[in-house]
Amino acid sequence: MAEVARQLTREEEKQIIRDIAVAAEAQTKVGGTFYLITQRWWQEWLEYVNQNQTSNLNDGSSSEHQGSISSSALKRPSSIDNSDLVDDSVSEDSGMGIELHDTLVEGTDYILLPQEVWNQLYSWYGGGPLLARKVINTGLSQTEMSVEVYPLRLQLHLMPKGDRSSIRISKKETIGELHRRACEIFDLSPNQVSIWDYFSHQKHALMNDMEKTLDDANIQMDQDILVEVINCKTEGGLRSHQENGSGENGKLAAAPTQLTFGTSGGSSASKYPSRNGYSETQFQNLNMEKAYGSSGVSTRGSSCGLTGLLNLGNTCFMNSAIQCLVHTPEFARYFREDYHQEINRQNPLGMVGELALAFGDLLRKLWAPGRGPVAPRPFKAKLARFAPQFSGCSQHDSQELLAFLLDGLHEDLNRVKHKPYIKSRDADDRPDEEVADEYWANHIARNDSIIVDVCQGQYKSTLVCPACNKVSITFDPFMYLSLPLQSATTRSMTVTVFTCDGSALPAAYTVTVPKQGRCRDLIQALSNACSLQLNEKLLLAEIRGHLIYRFLEDPLISLSSIKDDDHLTAYKIPKVLKNTKFLQLIHRREEQGTGNAQSTLGWKPYGTPLVSPISCDDTITRSDIQRIVHTMLSPMLKTKGTGAVTTSNTSRAASDQSHTDSNVADTKKGDGGSSKTVSLQKLPLQLVDENNACIDLTVGDDKVVKLSSSSMSILVFVDWSQKLLANYDTSYIDNLPEICKYGHVNKKARNEPLSLYTCLEAFLREEPLVPEDMWYCPQCKERRQASKKLDLWRLPEVLVIHLKRFSYSRSMKHKLDTFVNFPIHDFDLTNYIANKNNTRRQIYELYALTNHYGGMGSGHYTAHIKLLDENRWYNFDDSHISAINEDDVKSTAAYVLFYKRVNSDRSSASNGVNSTISGQNLQ
Repeated sequence: MAEVARQLTREEEKQIIRDIAVAAEAQTKVGGTFYLITQRWWQEWLEYVNQNQTSNLNDGSSSEHQGSISSSALKRPSSIDNSDLVDDSVSEDSGMGIELHDTLVEGTDYILLPQEVWNQLYSWYGGGPLLARKVINTGLSQTEMSVEVYPLRLQLHLMPKGDRSSIRISKKETIGELHRRACEIFDLSPNQVSIWDYFSHQKHALMNDMEKTLDDANIQMDQDILVEVINCKTEGGLRSHQENGSGENGKLAAAPTQLTFGTSGGSSASKYPSRNGYSETQFQNLNMEKAYGSSGVSTRGSSCGLTGLLNLGNTCFMNSAIQCLVHTPEFARYFREDYHQEINRQNPLGMVGELALAFGDLLRKLWAPGRGPVAPRPFKAKLARFAPQFSGCSQHDSQELLAFLLDGLHEDLNRVKHKPYIKSRDADDRPDEEVADEYWANHIARNDSIIVDVCQGQYKSTLVCPACNKVSITFDPFMYLSLPLQSATTRSMTVTVFTCDGSALPAAYTVTVPKQGRCRDLIQALSNACSLQLNEKLLLAEIRGHLIYRFLEDPLISLSSIKDDDHLTAYKIPKVLKNTKFLQLIHRREEQGTGNAQSTLGWKPYGTPLVSPISCDDTITRSDIQRIVHTMLSPMLKTKGTGAVTTSNTSRAASDQSHTDSNVADTKKGDGGSSKTVSLQKLPLQLVDENNACIDLTVGDDKVVKLSSSSMSILVFVDWSQKLLANYDTSYIDNLPEICKYGHVNKKARNEPLSLYTCLEAFLREEPLVPEDMWYCPQCKERRQASKKLDLWRLPEVLVIHLKRFSYSRSMKHKLDTFVNFPIHDFDLTNYIANKNNTRRQIYELYALTNHYGGMGSGHYTAHIKLLDENRWYNFDDSHISAINEDDVKSTAAYVLFYKRVNSDRSSASNGVNSTISGQNLQ
């Protein structure tokens, strides 16, 4: 046959291989055989048979070689040499057969050839070694096919003897076949042996269903299998089996506590086939017009990329971020190729290239076929070395890690070895397009890496000085957008406002204040809501148990110290007060016993205290206190004729509440002489003196009240009898609303989804700088609280969006579980681009996101990732991976979103390397 081969021309060889491949197309089926052939030899053969058709030469990995092709004919390749695919460190005598290197990549290291194609090439050229692999079913429906390049490698542990052995076996083989081979390896009788799923060296399940496949049993690459000898003699005589040696008496009721799909490949069957990075895809037609290219004949095997990461102790924050980066298509391609020449070891801002190398190595492992969960210890060690804040076993913010990784990888891979010094010029009324391009060129001159290529965009920042109207415009790069959640920046607070002069009924006001604001912000909002007069001010108080718990007099008290279920009041008092104490009117009523209607339990506080200022410079008598209390209660006094105050809704608008019964209020002012009803009726008041004794104020009108010198408050009880209650409408003081009560309307508003577009608009909205971050105006030569406006100018290929769910203050941490309705498809940002010269539509599609469940510090991170080749979503929960529906992607846990630009001029990208053979090399 070798003689015949030597008589064939290059064209004849190519034609024969083309015809055989086309014929093999219809023959591909489960159980069929494919052969691995080294990419190096295959590429040499392609160049040999195509050397007279330079237009059809590969334009990919061999471009440099092609450039050197001269008019002299290339020699016919020597015999096939697959030795570069074989791991020489594993002996063939080990029982494992010929072992491949663990990190081979289809299309880069090897090509898969149908058996018929291999047989023909082998008959012409000889060589070897022969590396045959079988076609298996893959996919959730088991209707797709792939080549199992890496069969399962299992570690067998013989107990109690302690022997060990490694074997290779297809995941589609049955437990019965594994049982047979284990007995063969350890020279045992089948009825002596039980085999156990020994995942992580723990007995998970007895493997006694002999018809079940290893795939269905969820057995993983490099997993341990326990081979247990039942009722055997410990010394010799292993062949003398016992009657009860079948192992049926040791079943576990519990199912294996492993992954839904296995951690290294979607639906198990697809995790070990060809090392091309794709999952659960059918073989493509072996049409020679389309199937031959830079990597030759390909079956487009099934995808990888479904490998989990072991949790090393609160490392879910790291695992989720890594999985999203690993499944970013551009990064998956870049780090699986030779990126070492771009490592910048001289960059003082980088990590001497070590972070990039560690990340690249981890990415390759995660995309390798046939792997169990990967323990990212080497990567975490590098991370802890360069970022000590992420060391140890504490939980961290996944977004903070992501920001560090992107920045660190950029510096390690920065193609600029010596950064030039560039001084930025002011805009000086030049066109925005000119200034933006100048800023971007300056940025690229110092920062040029795969990270910049993929993830960096540019926004326009406009600052306006409030004093001189100086406008400063800059165009700054960004790696990601941190969008505020509306409810994260503000909160609603309901406070009831009381008057001390009887001029109005109590009124509840709901105002919006900064969530991390201070009491001064609340007072300002309330002042506007209740139309506070110029000569008035508000005194805030917290009410607990119908008593004043504290006055919030310090304007710098943080509002975060006030909970939603607290109760606040605000009292209108004169702005100018000198030498003043506050009279606190505490309401009490008599509690009745439950068993006997005639028994009483005494007077107990109820309702909301009222407050009125008292001048210490004046002499205060008991009748004066009676008059002051009458004035405070006068708005609630029922009027003759109507029988009650006409207003009854404490939550009405401020405009309605200002229209109280002013005539009633006016008659109660002054010394009370204008109202005989009030002046004649003495209220059951008791004053608490310095010794906590109660003084009856219904007697001794002219007696002077001695004010305490040590306290700023004067406590007075009013005891509401049934007779007294008949004269007043006390509903206004009965129920003090909570700070934030989710009633029917509020709950509906709360449940309405917050749009991602709304979050973006809040991010781009003009707002003043915070006082702690004031801008130095070059024209005023002073720091000013300028207004700042951001606009998107240039968007990256991959847009990372961080939802700001966490807020931090000096003493508190808070997480917001707001549901954000983010688009999965057709995220259109075209109208948000300030660059009007941009005519390209800016459409993005979601392909990954991280989730955070639980509270601060004790929560858990996962990732949802879409394998673009499969068009299918998966949940990555550390080492556990399971398929999910697209409808399950959105939740209140969504934290960091990864969007990829949709390019209308080309087909959608893949997470891995190119999955189709694109050339026309055999035409």
